[in-house]
Amino acid sequence: MLFNSYIFIFLFMPLVILGFFALNHFGRYKAAEVYLIGMSLWFYGYYNPKYLVIICTSIVLNYLLSRILSRLPESRTALRKAVLIIGLAGDVGAIFYYKYYDFFIKNVNAAFDTSFNLRHIMLPLGISFFTFQQISYLVDSYRGETRDYGFIEYALFVVFFPQLIAGPIVLHSEVIPQFRDRSKRKLNMENMARGIYIFSVGLFKKVLIADTFGRAVTWGYGTVDTLSSMEAILVSFCYTFQLYFDFSGYCDMANGLGRMLNIELPWNFDSPYKALSIQDFWGRWHLTLTRFLRQYIYFPLGGSYCSKPRTYFNIMAVFLVSGIWHGADWTFIAWGLIHGAFNCFDRAFKKQRDKMNKAFQWLSTFLLVNLLWILFRADSFSQAALMIKKMVLMNDFTVRGELTGCFNLSELNFLDAHVGIFELLSSNIWGFNMWCFLAAALIIVLNFRNLSEIEFRPTAGRAAVSAAFLFWSITSLTGVSVFLYFGF
Repeated sequence: MLFNSYIFIFLFMPLVILGFFALNHFGRYKAAEVYLIGMSLWFYGYYNPKYLVIICTSIVLNYLLSRILSRLPESRTALRKAVLIIGLAGDVGAIFYYKYYDFFIKNVNAAFDTSFNLRHIMLPLGISFFTFQQISYLVDSYRGETRDYGFIEYALFVVFFPQLIAGPIVLHSEVIPQFRDRSKRKLNMENMARGIYIFSVGLFKKVLIADTFGRAVTWGYGTVDTLSSMEAILVSFCYTFQLYFDFSGYCDMANGLGRMLNIELPWNFDSPYKALSIQDFWGRWHLTLTRFLRQYIYFPLGGSYCSKPRTYFNIMAVFLVSGIWHGADWTFIAWGLIHGAFNCFDRAFKKQRDKMNKAFQWLSTFLLVNLLWILFRADSFSQAALMIKKMVLMNDFTVRGELTGCFNLSELNFLDAHVGIFELLSSNIWGFNMWCFLAAALIIVLNFRNLSEIEFRPTAGRAAVSAAFLFWSITSLTGVSVFLYFGF
């Protein structure tokens, strides 16, 4: 089920809120947790009930292994390590089978001239997210940090619908204590107001901004062969902003929904396009994935508490995993390794870089991130190379109406037709709406504060903004538009 759908907004969300707080009001606390689990499973299996078998099996097996780890005495080191390895192998094996099996077979066939059949396995939604979450729980169980958690608490920790499909990747220590807190089981109108406000902003980001850029990106990558240099540049920037507002919008909606239920989820963004280096970018983008990779891969490998060559190796290993996690294609692996290489470069030359002009630091980082997003989005290396080649050649500055038309929203067309200044500008500037979108997106990502930084107070103004954003977004839901990170 999608956050940006009528059934979610008008049926699912009201049922969750009413049912959860009603059960808690009558002291049925366990029933409220079970109800939330049931609704989350409905949310997850709405489009394909077969997904439920996969996630439920994963939950049961991981919980059983975590209980075994919790009960085995620390003196049984070898046995405890064996149980942990079995659990990790099962989780990684599940991701490999569903996400990378066909990719692996394709490469085996290409390398050894074999003809093994592909299985065309359907990727379960969010498998990378909920599996990483359970891996962290298994490791923490091995460390003795999850001894008193029951199955219902664990299941709710995994399937809690706001963060189930596209994150954030939460830790048990962040949410299970909140599930246990009885003071959070009462309807809190301030949290409800804050949650609705955050949700409405996230929905606006997704429906009105990200999806508009998405139309241009779909057109551009569908016609790469015919793009002019200027069109290739514009499409690349459109994807940079689409990905930001799409994922940022999802995370805002997830946090808003959590707030409505009095649950605080970790924030996943800290203005990543304000970064002054690639290292800084990864300290701001997809924070919970970065945290997971740091805590469960980088630190166990030795982190930075070793020689420089080994530290660089650890960094490259982390970004290799990041690239593989994002997708079953060599383009994702290359994207991850290049980011890793630039992280190593930033670390090695940090003193020199810090002496550079701040504007140059920002511009070089933003352009590099934008360039690497092409590799991230492209269907193949050849398509990415063609896009970059067209951008570098700079031999054709035409922009066709098919691209500018992607930004002709009915609201903007109304302004163009009825407001003098807009009519004047749109009639004299080719692609006026497109330039407005690009300029507004850049201003927003560089100057607006994150929602996590805002000291929220329920006011008439914020209520009006919430109502306006919700109404505008809901009336613009013309079709099903999935979130980009659903594919990861």
